[in-house]
Amino acid sequence: MKKFIMTFFIALVLIIGIVIIFDISEKVDDFVEHHVTLYSIIFDYYLNFIPYFMNMFSPLFVFITVIFFTSRMAANSEIVAILSCGVSFHRMMVPYMVSAFLIALLSLGLNLWIIPGANKERNEFESKYIRYHDNKTATDNVHYQISPGQFVFVRNYNKINKTAYNFTLETIEGNRIVSKLSAESAAWDSTMGGWHLKKWFIRDYAEQSIHDRVRCGAKLDTVISLTDVDFTRRKDNVQSMQLDELNEFIAMQEMRGDATVQNSLVEWHNRFAMPFSAFILTILGVSLSSKKKRGGIGWNLAIGIGLSFTYILFMKFSQMFVATGTFPPWLAIWLPNMVFTLVAAFLYKIAPK
Repeated sequence: MKKFIMTFFIALVLIIGIVIIFDISEKVDDFVEHHVTLYSIIFDYYLNFIPYFMNMFSPLFVFITVIFFTSRMAANSEIVAILSCGVSFHRMMVPYMVSAFLIALLSLGLNLWIIPGANKERNEFESKYIRYHDNKTATDNVHYQISPGQFVFVRNYNKINKTAYNFTLETIEGNRIVSKLSAESAAWDSTMGGWHLKKWFIRDYAEQSIHDRVRCGAKLDTVISLTDVDFTRRKDNVQSMQLDELNEFIAMQEMRGDATVQNSLVEWHNRFAMPFSAFILTILGVSLSSKKKRGGIGWNLAIGIGLSFTYILFMKFSQMFVATGTFPPWLAIWLPNMVFTLVAAFLYKIAPK
């Protein structure tokens, strides 16, 4: 366990240091251009940058760590000695699995409590100093169900002046439209938490059309379950939500019929699938490297790095199936774990015991 945990964290610290060096070289022009203070770079950005990347690289280094020190033990005939003393291969796996459990627990804790808050500060820093030129100023063709029976359609929303154009609010009961509110524009007012409508028109539909009620005016204030945040929220904002916030957000998106709910579900399942990978990759690593091979540990490390990168790419690639609608989010995220579980079970079965 000492070899496992120590090697894992040393490897992780080394790769995080390398990643930070490359990241600084890429973003140094943005830091200089915006006169960002050293304190802000360290504490607002990189201190929140480390947990995210540490968790992202943890599957890779769980696998490489197991391959590295287990191959050294096998090369020194330590595993042969352990098995020759009557210790079974299954018993030898116990400290491996306990160590994997601790790493999985750390990864889960980071995913559920540490990383969301860190991502929020990191995203704010990037939006202010790095991705400022990438921000779109307008959102087109927004259609939401903001509450049961209430639907909003906006042709265009300008993020600079916080104004929605060609605004429509429909109220539906059963299969019948009860009322329809249309406005040339709707400007968001944060002080009142509502919208200022201009050149508005309301039609209340009766069961017989001859009794419809029509009203109109130049200005009208209204408060509905829709804010400017619903138009300005980026896809990566779900990464900065705590689990309870994410659950509420997913429920709201499903009620609204928001197509971006798939991104939120991917994030939800990813938070639990990533820690589970520690067990799979540990079994896989021990099964591959527990036998002494000619040529030392180089070949085992090459196989380990190749398989771990394959696993990470598989996890990222499977998310594309969600965007295309081929797989539901839960299947796309858990599919790499399912496939590699079968591979790990097969290699564990044929491993020399």
